[in-house]
Amino acid sequence: MRLTRVLPALLSAFILTAAGPAAKPNHLLGQSSPYLEQHLYNPVDWYPWGAQALARARSEEKPIFLSIGDSACHWCHVMEREAFSDLEVARFLNEHFVSIKVDREERPDLDGLYMTAVVAMTGRGGWPMSVFLAPDGTPFYGGTYYPKDSFLKVLRSIADAWTNRRSEVLASAATIGAMLADLQHPAAPPAGAGAASAALEKAAGAWKADFDATYGGFGQAPKFPPHGALRVLLETHRGDGDGQALDLVVRTLDAMARGGVYDQIGGGFHRYSTDEKWLVPHFEKMLYDNALLVPVYLDAWKESGRKDFLRIAEETLAWAAREMTHPQGGFYATLDADSEGEEGRFYLWSRAEIEKIVGPADGPLIADYFGAGAAGNIAGGRNVLHVPAPREEFANSRGLGPEALGAKIEAARRLLLAARSRRVRPRRDDKVLAGWNGLMISACARAYELTGTRTYLDQGERAARFVLKNLAQDDRLRVSWRQGKTGPPGFLDDHAFLARGLLDLADASRNAAWRDRAAGLVRAADRFLDRERGGYFFAPEDQEDLIVRPKGLMDDALPSGNAVMAECLLRLWRHNGDDALMQRATRLFDLAGPAVLSSPTSYSYMILAARLQGTSSAAPAVRLAERAAPGAAPFVPEAHAAIR
Repeated sequence: MRLTRVLPALLSAFILTAAGPAAKPNHLLGQSSPYLEQHLYNPVDWYPWGAQALARARSEEKPIFLSIGDSACHWCHVMEREAFSDLEVARFLNEHFVSIKVDREERPDLDGLYMTAVVAMTGRGGWPMSVFLAPDGTPFYGGTYYPKDSFLKVLRSIADAWTNRRSEVLASAATIGAMLADLQHPAAPPAGAGAASAALEKAAGAWKADFDATYGGFGQAPKFPPHGALRVLLETHRGDGDGQALDLVVRTLDAMARGGVYDQIGGGFHRYSTDEKWLVPHFEKMLYDNALLVPVYLDAWKESGRKDFLRIAEETLAWAAREMTHPQGGFYATLDADSEGEEGRFYLWSRAEIEKIVGPADGPLIADYFGAGAAGNIAGGRNVLHVPAPREEFANSRGLGPEALGAKIEAARRLLLAARSRRVRPRRDDKVLAGWNGLMISACARAYELTGTRTYLDQGERAARFVLKNLAQDDRLRVSWRQGKTGPPGFLDDHAFLARGLLDLADASRNAAWRDRAAGLVRAADRFLDRERGGYFFAPEDQEDLIVRPKGLMDDALPSGNAVMAECLLRLWRHNGDDALMQRATRLFDLAGPAVLSSPTSYSYMILAARLQGTSSAAPAVRLAERAAPGAAPFVPEAHAAIR
């Protein structure tokens, strides 16, 4: 029995009643993470990551089984049902291992560190991540999802090796530990003048070469929303009028917006497409994907004039306001892929359903527009809604004007959204994450700057106030907040992403108080500095439960925290002229330079930050002249006091 959103005071009694008198909580009792709550009554004796579990592994000389995932992860749910709820698996784990469960959104440092090890060992990664550690935390074997029988074979093999060939296991762990330590300290010769422009040109060329001319996007399936690539191409277009770069952006954004990876009824993007056509998604929705895509659609609208890109951005922001916002303003983390035990069920439609809900007059038209055939485009006669033909082309084929068709589509969307709201909803992970909120605050600020719609500024400012009130103390952030409880101390990404969000609010609103708070977060990030080599570690200097302090420079699903911090340093330097900020950014670019030039597509946000350095004037901007935005209110002292 897995329940994810019950008041903490009622959770234990409720689940005990449902699961029967024999159900007992494991050591996850009291954790606030919805993901950990889902495993609270597994027969596996799970521990959260911490001193108690690590001390037990050392004292009993047992290996650690570390399982990392998140509450929206479909295969995490599958492994929980198949393996972690199974008594045979649980008995073996409990006898031979110390089992630790981690929410990767609360401990991204552990997730990144051990994912690096798993990819090095196996050539692939993913979630749930399954890693086997020596008692000191050093990994020696790993993988991702395992079916029950395969998992039992792995467990028995590792237990046997630990008992009978422990020296070999520890030698393997030592090798992997040394590799992880070496990765944190790349060589750092100065990148040299012009490196940023050269890297931008090289990255744009690589993205052009990898472009899927048939379906848009880059590479082969699965396809993830390529926000970093699109921003590099937009910057290339702005810099030298590269029409090909803009064309690739437009074709990719159009394909994504018309595909099933976009929620055609409720707005917002799913995690990724399982096929090259952007048709069938992996159905979870992540706040960060949508936060990173909104500014890309807005900027592409401005560069291309495509009004439908503005519509997609606005629908995505409306989804975030409707389904992902705490009553007091913070943004929630994720929506699950599953409902009623099936991935995507909430989002799928039969043609008959659409015709019945919309009505006989327009139902067939709307079903055709959204590509909903009677046979369905996936199993069971159901359809992932998408838009096979552009709206204007479809309107012409039906003898309608685009505006008339648009009105019919919007009326139908409202009817279908209301009907869908009566279905069993996917679970929502209602953590408020500091870093991800920073990304969405930036999206809201950009939307206000470009549209003048005050609602977007209000949305961003409410979220910023919520995060600063609940997750910040003396500008030191916590990772998460949920139901009045805060998570672990914040990491580099939390400080960098939120600082940039506040800088974007300052630019959009002309309220200098947001810049002051951003500067405080940047100062607080000194705890992450690598004073010897430059750049920032991901974890603070007082983080004692890591075998090495990770230091990431490349982008992953999220922008590099180092890249975003470099942007913040330069933007603050432009404002206040503090040369120490410029020097710190320059050291960071020198550190990253060789890697960026050798593999530029992995460092989109670092390239963009370095371009900002290249376009900075020798003197900071006039400090009293805040940039105006449509409808922006002048700064007043009361507003300054209100956000502190």
